[in-house]
Amino acid sequence: MISWEDWSDAEIQGLLNFAIHVKKNRVNYAGHLSGRTLAMLFQKTSTRTRVSFEVAMTEMGGHGIYLDWMASNFQLSDIDLEARYLSRNVSVIMARLKKHEDLLLMKNGSQVPVINGCDNMFHPCQSLADIMTIALDDPERPLDQTKLTYIGVHNNVVNSLIGITAALGIRLTLVTPIAEKENIHEPTVERAKSKGTLTWEQNLEKSVKDADYVYTDTWLDMEFFNDPSYADKKKQRMELMMPYQINSSLMEKTNAKVMHDMPIHAGYEITREVVLSQRSIIFQQAENRLDAQKAVILKLLEA
Repeated sequence: MISWEDWSDAEIQGLLNFAIHVKKNRVNYAGHLSGRTLAMLFQKTSTRTRVSFEVAMTEMGGHGIYLDWMASNFQLSDIDLEARYLSRNVSVIMARLKKHEDLLLMKNGSQVPVINGCDNMFHPCQSLADIMTIALDDPERPLDQTKLTYIGVHNNVVNSLIGITAALGIRLTLVTPIAEKENIHEPTVERAKSKGTLTWEQNLEKSVKDADYVYTDTWLDMEFFNDPSYADKKKQRMELMMPYQINSSLMEKTNAKVMHDMPIHAGYEITREVVLSQRSIIFQQAENRLDAQKAVILKLLEA
């Protein structure tokens, strides 16, 4: 599972339904993966991805092996060759890498399924948990009658949101003052445009007025946020993006719930007040990573 490009609309809908089923029937999957091992390779820092995948394997009776990129020989060898070895020892691999191209090399070298735990182009597991959260938040509203507004920088999360919303018929509006060409996956965008699920808006108040959910994300990639060499770029971005902050003043103009994939930089893309407000479903969203990961692993292993 590298991106939604490899999945049909029906397969994505089926995976979403299965993730919800797993959440509601956790006890049925206890011990389900006894004797199975997940290798978790991290080149990027992580909280939710590591915790959710490792807990998922533990709760299902399997085992998760944590591999730090810099403490392994992945940093020294050809990725596909290391992946070929690793896949002889484990049932499935989850990799959280900096470059999408490296994920593809790993997939090509591996003899077992590879899960994209996040790269610079896609974050499919996150978007699955996002839509799972929306579906659980209002089960009476059909997904194809749901309006989601994303406000922030066009990034990997956006690409995956575009892909999954197009598959499920969710109306996605983007307010993305920063949308650098190298971060936009054009085939995914074109597919969503052809299906009529994707629009862009420049007026912030208009974008949230009729939205059911308002979603934001960090304005600077997490590995660069505290990097002194990116201080100037960070300053420029913050100045440009501050008018697009999710705050109480903006939320007064909508009845929408608030989403964020975390980690949160409170006071920048969103205020702490909104994060902790009754309108926030951010922590439900993060919690749902666990059952979303379980569903992905089970589906890929056909377990």
